Amino acid sequence: MVRTGVTRAFGARLRRVLATGAKDRFRAFGLGLGVTALLQSSTATALIVSSFAGKQMVSGMIAIAILLGADVGTTLVAQFLSFDPKFLSPVLVVLGVAMFMSADAGTRRHIGRVFIGLGLALLSLKLIFAASAPLRESELLVALVEPLASDPFIAVVIAAGLTWLAHSSLAIVLLVSSLTAAGVLPLDLAVVLVVGANVGGAIAPLLITARGAPEERRPPLGNFLMRLVGAAAALPLLDLAMPYVLQVDADPARAAVNFHTAFNIAIALVFLPFVGLVDKVTRKLLPDAEAGMEANGPRHLDQNALDEPSEALACAARETLRMGDEVSSMLRRVIEVFRNNDSKLAERIVADDDKVDTLYEAIKIYLTQLSRRELDEREGQRYVEVLTFTTNLEHVGDIIDKNLMELASKKIKNRYDFSPEGMAELAEIHAQVLENLDLAFNVFMSNDIRMARRLLEQKTAMRHAEQRASDHHLNRLREGRPETIETSSIHLDVVRDLKRVNSHLTSVAYPILEASGQLSDSRLVVEGRRGGTSDAEAKTAK
Repeated sequence: MVRTGVTRAFGARLRRVLATGAKDRFRAFGLGLGVTALLQSSTATALIVSSFAGKQMVSGMIAIAILLGADVGTTLVAQFLSFDPKFLSPVLVVLGVAMFMSADAGTRRHIGRVFIGLGLALLSLKLIFAASAPLRESELLVALVEPLASDPFIAVVIAAGLTWLAHSSLAIVLLVSSLTAAGVLPLDLAVVLVVGANVGGAIAPLLITARGAPEERRPPLGNFLMRLVGAAAALPLLDLAMPYVLQVDADPARAAVNFHTAFNIAIALVFLPFVGLVDKVTRKLLPDAEAGMEANGPRHLDQNALDEPSEALACAARETLRMGDEVSSMLRRVIEVFRNNDSKLAERIVADDDKVDTLYEAIKIYLTQLSRRELDEREGQRYVEVLTFTTNLEHVGDIIDKNLMELASKKIKNRYDFSPEGMAELAEIHAQVLENLDLAFNVFMSNDIRMARRLLEQKTAMRHAEQRASDHHLNRLREGRPETIETSSIHLDVVRDLKRVNSHLTSVAYPILEASGQLSDSRLVVEGRRGGTSDAEAKTAK
């Protein structure tokens, strides 16, 4: 709840700060620390920074420095929660609920969510402490704890595994602290488990980015290697370090959290001067992809933006425009296939539809993930607009692939040629559809009502163009033109399919005009007005 609240209230600004404010390793470290202290999740920060690195918005060295700061930032949250001030939990929950319920949307509502999350986190620690008290008398627990205390390696592995399952080193460190406070865990085992939690905290972003580009995977890999080296170095030195940690606070629960902070500060002090070297090591382990191996998959669907619906919808819209560029490229080349009987070009157009299908599936899955979040009315409307437009673009790609290119193959196979007049009519309708495609893109991105009206008017214009083309074609048939007789079915089907393409493109205008109240319910003629007055015109007259 805290992460979601902070992300929705300040997410865009936090991401902008991370992307543009990290000019050197020390500033990057400070930004990572501050952003993670707000987000309460070094994993969330790691994923954001990894996506920036994948887009080459930050260098690998800067990204690793940010993650070092993020590791320290999450310890500050642990420090705050481990103090557990009296009565703070109910105060935060009541204040948070009041703010959340008193605002329908906006920053106030999201900050209320943050307060509720903090209050519940403090309450959970109290409940863990109370519920675990009987475990001090448990013989089974003694049997489990003794082997772990004598084998630090197994304890580290178990703690790392639990942290990976929880996707939060903060949660495991606080759990260990609570169990230590209740006397369930001895302090020497608690600090070993804290080391394991720090290693496990680097595993989640490493696995989440496993399918990404090498640039995206390197920062989490570098962070994991640094924590692994830090853990290996710390385990033999625990007996020497603990007296100094206990001097700060002798309370075992606080000592475990203080060790967590000291461990991460020590790693930062050791590795911050050598982030360039760590970056080089990750480049050796994850070299750049070979030139020309660029995937056909999505580029803009940032998983880290899903917690901020407005930004995620912008990502989906950018990817939709990329999908639209593929469809536009397919559509522009259609007329050349029919004009020149170019079978090779037809094959390339058919192959390009696979790219369109890939992008459509990726966008659909991304929007499905987004729909599980809480969307306000405007975000819900934009969600429908993006999903509807991508679906229509996919239908356009299918019409080009499965209908128009099949008609072209039939024409090429039989060596048919359109009449000069027929070819000119097809080219004119094709050019009109291309203009409407560009207009549809503008309407999709701008939500401009006047452009949406103009686009919808083109549906009527296309219907008239289809009728004219059909009439002219029938006239040529009556004249007995041989090429017209040969290509009659193909010609009429091409006109029909271009009209279908146009219908899918103009549909982007419907949600915009409907939301603004500029759509009538029906185009049927009103009873008693047989002269051609439509229902919409009747409403206007009223």
